[in-house]
Parts: sequence; C-alpha cells; structure tokens
Amino acid sequence: MKLTEKTLERMKTLTELHGAPGFEDQVREYMRKELTPFADEIIQDGLGGIFAVKKSKKKNAPKVMIAAHMDEVGFMVTDFTDNGFIRFTPLGGWSNDVILSHKFKVRTSDNKEITGIVGSVPVHFRKNDKGKGTDIKDMLLDVGADSRDELMEMGIRPGDSIVPHAEFEVLENSKKLLSKAWDNRYGCLIAIETLENLKDTELDCDLYVGANVQEEVGLRGAKASSNLVKPDVAFVVDCSPANDMLGKKDDIGKIGEGTLLRLFDRTMILSKPMRDYFLETAEENDVKYQYYQSPGGTDAGSIHVSNEGVICGVVGICSRYIHTTHSIINYEDYLHAETLLTALVKGINSEKVDELRG
Repeated sequence: MKLTEKTLERMKTLTELHGAPGFEDQVREYMRKELTPFADEIIQDGLGGIFAVKKSKKKNAPKVMIAAHMDEVGFMVTDFTDNGFIRFTPLGGWSNDVILSHKFKVRTSDNKEITGIVGSVPVHFRKNDKGKGTDIKDMLLDVGADSRDELMEMGIRPGDSIVPHAEFEVLENSKKLLSKAWDNRYGCLIAIETLENLKDTELDCDLYVGANVQEEVGLRGAKASSNLVKPDVAFVVDCSPANDMLGKKDDIGKIGEGTLLRLFDRTMILSKPMRDYFLETAEENDVKYQYYQSPGGTDAGSIHVSNEGVICGVVGICSRYIHTTHSIINYEDYLHAETLLTALVKGINSEKVDELRG
C-alpha cells in the first residue's frame, strides 16, 4: 500500500494550514477548491461548514453525510504585557506540559503569520514552585517584541488566533508521517479523496461530503450542518488518540493496526446495525481494522441527536500525540479508512437505511 504524490501534497497542505476553532477560513477555501471539480454544487452553513453535493439519479434517494471538522486545537490572543509578551487562552483541549518552549504562529487580521515561542520563568529563578509546572494562564508567547506598541505595529490584536508552527515531514520509516493537526485534517483529506474516488460512480444516495467548524470547542458546527443537510445516515471522519507507546498487548488504539471501529465514546454509542455494517463491509474489502473506545467525542455526538435522530458511525484512524504541537500517523491506516469509507457509501440505498434504523 502506497500513497500517491497527490495525496502526500494534500496532506502537507492541509496540515500546515492555520485553522483554529472559529478561524477555519483557510481550510474551508482549500476544501472548496478541492471538492468543486467532483461536486454538483457546494453548500455552506451559517457557521462556515462546507459540503459538496453529489446527487443520485434515483428519486427520493436517502441523504448520506460525510463530516470531518476543519479546526485544530489552538489559542486566542487575549492581552499584551507592557514589555511585549502575549497572553492567550486555549481553543480546545491542551495539557499544560505540551506547550512550553514550542513554536507557535499568530495569524493577524491581514493574514500575516508571526512566529513566536511560549516561554516561562527559567527554573533558576523560580521560587517555591515545587515542580508543579506552569498553568496556561501564566504562560506568555514571545514573538520578539519589546513593548505593547511594537505588538500593535506588527498587526497583532486581541482576538487573533494562534496555532503550532510545525511542518509536515515523512519520517525515516516512511509509513510514519509527522505534522500538526492530524486531528482533524485527516478527516478533511479523506472527505476530499472519497468524493474523488466516487466521481464516476452512480450512487443510490445523495451524498454530502465536507467538514464542520468548531468541533474542538464543543461540536458546535455539526449542529448547524446537520440541520442544513438533514441526513438519513452520517459517517463522521475524525482522528483519535493512539495509546500504544508502552507496547502492551491490551493497548487501545495502535498506529499501523488499521482503521478504528469506534464502539462508544462519551458522546455516542455505535448502534448494532451500524456496527454489523462496518464489520461486513471491512471484511468484504480486506480492510484492516481495530476496535476502539474513547473518553473523548466526535461530531457524531451532535449529529446523531439532531433533527429526528440520525444513524451515525465514525470512520477514524489514531494518531500519537494529538492535541499537541506535533503528531504522528501511519499512512496505511489512512488507506484502510479510505477503502472502508468509499465502500460504505457505495452500499447505502433506501433498503440499507431501513436496515440501519433497525
């Protein structure tokens, strides 16, 4: 199993784009460009979620939604110090111990990206901290300014967004890919490439393929897009945390072990009919998969309780070190997920929807 150069280029572009929650416009415009050649039309909800529509020739065809999310965990500028440092607040879930001494970029209102590093008082000058570490509220971003006025001259303002400064890289083991934002530019990528895979396929469903905004701050965008599309079935595509670093046999979520069959998380329980459909489709298409459960959640948590209720499943992969500045995936997991998602969509018709509803 090999990645194409086109897919690698898409991975690099998507992961390096700046897209904190509420600031997804760069990712949205890239997705619009990539989805448009394979779409009958492009629709956008009021919060900024974007979906390509591929219509079936069947009358009264069921609606199938593939939903990624465009945002990545980041920060927002809240204030300046008089001597030129930036205070910030989290947008999404961060651990204190993965932020200090890392490079980040502030995106200004005129789309300039300014690099800085998150600093703290050196250990030599700390008194009585007793190894407790530094809270986010006490961290400062240093972009090299010497005053509040200099920050203003750079174009930085409270309300600007901040994301990690990290470049896409193929590691020495070329199956392993390092970047920021695999959560969830993986989902954006698989959405684009699944629609491309289906460009010459006549489907028995109307397909809506795209991505939501503001997942990382409470599954907000999924509410708007699901109310717009009103899907009968939804496949959410998201990246989940791997837990395989200790090498235990019972670890859950191992990179290189295939796509994830997500049984439950704090936002949704996978229904038995959808689980059976996943298993049947994976086995028919030689898809490598692993069972998964998560303390987190995905946009499926919002979509499945929208409107009158929507049958949902999550087609995901796991990544080491998500919600940090750098994360690692195994590209073979991506290819298995892409094969599964494409086959799942092909199998949806009115009868299958009735079956999935139980």
